[in-house]
Amino acid sequence: APGVFQLASLLVELDSSDEASRLLCADALYQMGRGEEAHKMLSLALSRNPQRAPVLARLALLQLKRGCVYDGNQLLKRVIRIGDSSCLLPILDIFQDEDRKLLQSHCRWRALAILKGKQEG
Repeated sequence: APGVFQLASLLVELDSSDEASRLLCADALYQMGRGEEAHKMLSLALSRNPQRAPVLARLALLQLKRGCVYDGNQLLKRVIRIGDSSCLLPILDIFQDEDRKLLQSHCRWRALAILKGKQEG
């Protein structure tokens, strides 16, 4: 992860508008346990393009990890509204096991709550 971070940082310096390099940099920061820095980088990327599902999904994980369930839910809802959930599978490969399980159990819990609400209605 440190080598990937250095390379991605150089790429960001060369082209500050390159979103792929920013995502790679944020992923490397996450892998190195520097979640706050990853969050800042993703927030900056989101401010430039608020409809990017890969950025929203990564931010959702970081919010859930922080214990900010409401914010995580809102970000996941935006991913769903955009309709580009294809970004989730590659991101799951990046997540650490404990975070992957956190996201999966959270999504399962929310899905069950939605289904229960529809059955009662």
